[in-house]
Amino acid sequence: MKSVSRKNYGGTDGGQYNRGFLQEIRKNAFLYAMTVPGILFFLIFSYLPMAGLIIAFQNFNVKEGFMSPFCGLDNFKFFFNRSIFPGLSKAAVNTLWLNSLFIIATTAASVILALAFSEVRNKKYSRITQTCSLLPYFISWTIVSLFLNNVMLNSSNGVLSGFLRGIGLEVNFYSQAGVWPPLLIGMKVWQGAGYGSIVYLATITGIDPQIMEAAEIDGATRWDRIRYITLPILRPTIVLMTLFSVGKIFYGDFGMIYALVGDNSMLYPTTDVVDTYVYRAMRNLGQYGLSTAIGMIQSILGFALVIAANGIARRLEPDSAIF
Repeated sequence: MKSVSRKNYGGTDGGQYNRGFLQEIRKNAFLYAMTVPGILFFLIFSYLPMAGLIIAFQNFNVKEGFMSPFCGLDNFKFFFNRSIFPGLSKAAVNTLWLNSLFIIATTAASVILALAFSEVRNKKYSRITQTCSLLPYFISWTIVSLFLNNVMLNSSNGVLSGFLRGIGLEVNFYSQAGVWPPLLIGMKVWQGAGYGSIVYLATITGIDPQIMEAAEIDGATRWDRIRYITLPILRPTIVLMTLFSVGKIFYGDFGMIYALVGDNSMLYPTTDVVDTYVYRAMRNLGQYGLSTAIGMIQSILGFALVIAANGIARRLEPDSAIF
């Protein structure tokens, strides 16, 4: 009886794979070490806190902790009663609307900034402008709100209020809700455009200079090179960054909106988002389970939207899909 030898047809030997993986780690040890802080950050601040989701199903109290009484879906039902749901639904619409505008405006501004930086030939000037555009990202919204309230938007002596009054436009920023969406968009772009341009500038920097030189020799103008070379190369990165932003579209920027608007009820029709609404609702109740429940709903909806958006991106631009 002939023995049949076992051959590996197209398979991968486990031992060889492990040795290859270890060799890869040793070869690029420094690069892998650089990922450790990022991995630890997400592990500590994103994955470990998931254990706290159990609070959404408990009548949580500090004394009993995670052993607090189980209450099922009562915390979720709270947000759909007649007194809460109308205000919450309006806040949810505002959240989606404002975040959609933020994503579009910030992405466009970031791409334009990156294109502008890539065209600057004076390296010293380029570094200065990039640094200046990046600084707003690190300024606290509390400081920004103090500056706006006292210097720009004050109805009696504000610079912007005085300018508008001088051209015949009487605008009271703290009683007219309609003027705030453009203001919030402007502040969001001011804060995030410089920071967001870093990724796009890195992509532009990675373009082979020979491609640009060949296009220039063929008579392509600067605009032609941007339109037919740079922007198509940037497109997968733009789609990918947009997908990342979509994951947080159900989260309002609480820090910005509450610092700028506060508890001014006259501005709620256009500025009240889910996070500020829940904050006011929970401020007096002190129910941890209720706030955890709404946070869980936001996460689930955001995850579902990312999956859907990624599916669309995979059909239209396969290289830009997350998975």
